[in-house]
Amino acid sequence: MPNVKTLVGRATAPSASRPQPRPSREEAEAAVRTLISWAGDDPDREGLLDTPARVARSYGEIFSGYAEDPHRFLERTFEEVGGYDDMIVLTNIRVVSVCEHHMLPVVGVAHVGYLPRNRVVGISKLARVVQGFARRLQIQEKLTADIAQAIQDVLNPHGVGVVIKAEHSCMTLRGVNTPGSSLSTSRLLGVIRDDPRSRDEFLRIAQGG
Repeated sequence: MPNVKTLVGRATAPSASRPQPRPSREEAEAAVRTLISWAGDDPDREGLLDTPARVARSYGEIFSGYAEDPHRFLERTFEEVGGYDDMIVLTNIRVVSVCEHHMLPVVGVAHVGYLPRNRVVGISKLARVVQGFARRLQIQEKLTADIAQAIQDVLNPHGVGVVIKAEHSCMTLRGVNTPGSSLSTSRLLGVIRDDPRSRDEFLRIAQGG
């Protein structure tokens, strides 16, 4: 007969991974009021009265990626490409994300490329994929990997390359206080990783961007 500890472990494990109910807008605004008070100010003074509502609205935009599936932006493709089978790279895609450790902005640019197999996607969709993944709490390394893997999974190209260079406010505004520093991350898949010529071509274009 299983012991009590085993039964308890099996019963509680599923609930531990269950997502928490999303708080209401009113609860979010109340949390902002608490932070204002904790910072040492009065949330009822004139200049701060509407701040909780403004913060909640801005967070709704900044974290809009949670309401999107970036993969769906890649579902509509085009096969009439006139035999084009060379590298496609979109550079300088603006990245606005939030560090999951300090909830401070991460701002930079992404360079995204792929070597098509037999179909291509509209270039604006590459930017939408970046934005869809970026507008969440995360670290830059995961963001880079998620973008590359989504393109690989949906388009099934010969290879994918993603480079992101961004400034992290958690380093430039606090902590070590190093204004001007930036973090570069990359994820290369398929021939863009394995074939030196393809890798060099993508990185040359990305670095030039």
